[in-house]
Amino acid sequence: MTLVIVIVALALIFDYINGFHDAANSIATVVSTKVLTPFQAVVWAAIFNVAAYFIFSDHAVANTISKTVNKEFITLPVILSGLIAAIFWNLLTWWYGIPSSSSHTLIGGFAGAAIAHAISIKGVGISWGKIVEGSIILKTVLFIFLAPLIGMGISIFITIVTIMRNVWARIGIIAVATFLTVILFDRFEESKMDENLQKFLKYDKYKTEVTTANAKLKADKNNAAVLMEYETAKEKLDKATPNYKKLAALVNNFDNLGAAKIAAQATEQGLLKDIEASRLKDDIRNANDYLILEAEATADSSKKAAFAVAKVETEKYKEPLKKYFKKEILIDSALTALNSIYPIKEANRKKIKDKIEKFNIEKALVKDIDKADNSGIVWGIIASSLLFCLVYLYVEKIKTPTAYKVATMFKRLQLFSSAAFSIGHGGNDAQKVMGIIGAALIANGNIQNFSDLPAWVPIACYVAIGLGTMSGGWKIVKTMGTKITKVTPLEGVAAETAGAFTLFFTGQMGIPVSTTHTITGSIIGVGATKRLSAVRWGVTVNLLWAWILTIPVSGLLAALTYYVVSMFS
Repeated sequence: MTLVIVIVALALIFDYINGFHDAANSIATVVSTKVLTPFQAVVWAAIFNVAAYFIFSDHAVANTISKTVNKEFITLPVILSGLIAAIFWNLLTWWYGIPSSSSHTLIGGFAGAAIAHAISIKGVGISWGKIVEGSIILKTVLFIFLAPLIGMGISIFITIVTIMRNVWARIGIIAVATFLTVILFDRFEESKMDENLQKFLKYDKYKTEVTTANAKLKADKNNAAVLMEYETAKEKLDKATPNYKKLAALVNNFDNLGAAKIAAQATEQGLLKDIEASRLKDDIRNANDYLILEAEATADSSKKAAFAVAKVETEKYKEPLKKYFKKEILIDSALTALNSIYPIKEANRKKIKDKIEKFNIEKALVKDIDKADNSGIVWGIIASSLLFCLVYLYVEKIKTPTAYKVATMFKRLQLFSSAAFSIGHGGNDAQKVMGIIGAALIANGNIQNFSDLPAWVPIACYVAIGLGTMSGGWKIVKTMGTKITKVTPLEGVAAETAGAFTLFFTGQMGIPVSTTHTITGSIIGVGATKRLSAVRWGVTVNLLWAWILTIPVSGLLAALTYYVVSMFS
């Protein structure tokens, strides 16, 4: 437990460092255009970093980070080593004023330490694909280049639209762009709700089991054990499919029904009966130190045998729980039956009894559906577009437009755009640390999966990054705000708005991107709109090398750190 506390403390320290390392991303343009003083800017950014807690409810990025490494190779020393390496690299790049990515530092450190751990126990012949999730690493590396390009493209679009002389044409383009954005985010919501529903019903697990068993069967068609494994998995999937399809139809009508009505109708139709006992079974065995035993089994052969027994026997918990739900037995009889199947520790008895009494499958479904609801973000985008349109109309149609009035308008709008980017920064980067803390709690057996993350974790992470931002990062402000290109208030609005949209967009997809890369691309975009020579490409090339080297260097540092940590553990 002591090591978990150390890891949580280091993770929050990293989050704090991330805040002042990346403060420049949020405030560079607003400081360089003299809209706010440096002190006002960091306070402004910090407030909206923390405000992101109330907007990002799904934590898709955090979930992605926690799954960067395959569960078999996630241990507390691995996480500790990754964090130490990430903190070192972040401080080093901050000291030299290099706007590298805190996100990629963390991912590189986590993956590097895991690879070192895997090699130490499995040998150098182990495939990297078995250690890290290749799809996550590939998407992360891909967005090293895509995130700044997306930011650049959007900032160029915003700048061109903003300088159009015909205000009505400008408003028309904004309206069309907003409509397309709402449709896009609606698709994200539908996809995430379906993903959450599949996890809730364990439908995704059954599909994976069928796919895995089928692959084994193709390799060895005459193996009776593999054939039985495939048939069992297929039976589970076939049984779950009708309920999944009926519930999916209800969830697809979320905008009209809402989560509470969906869950109520699902209960009325009996669609949750099959999963009820299975979900409570998981809660009970986890409360009886099942996850702690699983974590210990990775390094201790005797614990591995005990865990194998627990895994099989606790599955039988479902039978007495089904009787309890049917009201055929009372709670004390259910506890006695559970204890006779697999012993319940006396210290855990009251906790397990509370879980049984408080369990409500309907409320659990509501919670999982609501996590994917992104209506707050969508309405924020609509309100932002409306604000821009009203400001344009006021300055150019109601008031007589002058250069001074237009400049003042953009200075005021920059307060709004910098706040939006700070929300995106807080929501994106705080989640990465949440992912690491979640991985540590899973590895230690405190929680079963990321959806069980305690409420204090996101609160602590958002507060830590907010405090870090208030500490500032003046060396990097100079690079971001002046060295890449000279930024005007109009261009500051375009760059920050583009950066904010990119962060909201990738956050909905659960892709951990760098706020540094994103705002850099956006600033390059507004510079290139004037003329290509307005961008100092020499500085940009140097930044690109820092971005490319961050993951491998962090991974190497973490691997070395892991070997040092292993000597003392």
